[in-house]
This record gives sequence, C-alpha cells and structure tokens, in this order.
Amino acid sequence: MRIYDVSVPLSAATPTYPGDPGIEITSYLALDRGDSANVSQIKFGLHSGTHVDAPSHFIAGGARVDSLPLDILLGAAEVIEVPAQLNAIDRRFVETNSTAGSARILFKTRNSTFWRNPEAGFRDDFVYIEPDAARWLVQTGVKLVGIDYLSVERFKSTDFATHLAFLSHGVVILEGLDLSAVTAGTYELICLPLKVAEGTGDGAPARVVLRTRE
Repeated sequence: MRIYDVSVPLSAATPTYPGDPGIEITSYLALDRGDSANVSQIKFGLHSGTHVDAPSHFIAGGARVDSLPLDILLGAAEVIEVPAQLNAIDRRFVETNSTAGSARILFKTRNSTFWRNPEAGFRDDFVYIEPDAARWLVQTGVKLVGIDYLSVERFKSTDFATHLAFLSHGVVILEGLDLSAVTAGTYELICLPLKVAEGTGDGAPARVVLRTRE
C-alpha cells in the first residue's frame, strides 16, 4: 500500500483565488520570547489551498460543510489524466474517459505543475470543467468531483454554471489538489475538511490523501 499526500501546503506564498483573503501565518506565542509554548495563528479564507466546496457556497440554504456525509468523502476514487493540450474538460472527454459508475472522480491536469512555483502567484490559465461535462457527470451518479487548481469553474465566469450543476445536486467539489505524483487509476480517497460550524458553511480546507488499494 502506498500513500500519496495530494494536499497543497499552506503558507503566505500559496496562491489564492483573486478576491479571496490571502494567507497570513504569524507567531502568537513563542518560546524564544519567554512564552510557555509555541502557538501560531493563521488567518485565511476557507477556500484556500486544498479545500471542499459545500452546496451553501453558491446555494442559499444549501448543505453546510460540517454536514457533508463522510461516506462521500471517503472511498474509491478514479483519477483521470487530462492531456496537457486540453484547456477545458468537456462532455466528450468525460464520456470517453470516465468509468461508468464512478462515485468520485479527480481530474489530473497540467494545473498540478502550477504548484511547483507558488511564488509566481495565481494562474488564470487553469484547466476547468465545462458546465455540460458537469451536468453529464451528475447524470452518471457521481458524488464527488475534484480538480487540481483553485476552481472547477472557468476564470471570470459570471453564471457559475459548473458549480451550480454540481452543488445543486449535492455533489461535493474538491479543489486545490496537487496530483503531480499520482498516475491515472483507482485509489482510496481520504478527504477530511475542517468541521467549521460557524459562518455560512460554504467550505473548508482539507487534508487529502490517496492510497493504493493493494
């Protein structure tokens, strides 16, 4: 059995989506200042780094992140590798390349290479999922869809059709993965977002790992 950590490290250099809060990590208590322990403080948006989108992210009254069923966040997941020349994941691609009955699908794209140089800042040329592909995946019964950058949505979308296609049907969105070290195939997904009980429940950062099944 092999374990792959597909989470993005959180630091002040980690890119965030334009308009979202940046990441600030500071020392609150420090041994070298005479305090009894080291205690760091972090300030960031809940859609920073590797994170889960809950329905309430875009749907008023939608399910909150702390209520998401754990059986969706844990279990077999199919990693699909997207050719580097593909700028958007369309319906034809998912129809041709996804396995019937997959409950969890993670798309590995050229986006994963962006995480190698976080100091370059946010990349707006990321590969995204087209709304028609999202609607087709919903029809197949998918329960969780992940991608290796900060949004499943085309940059500067105004209708958020991909998010709405998934979230309006209870499909969990997992964004900000780093799938660089993972090849296409089936893995066991372990995705545990922070159990944030206040705010609008729109999402939460998560530590995400994939395990080989043997």
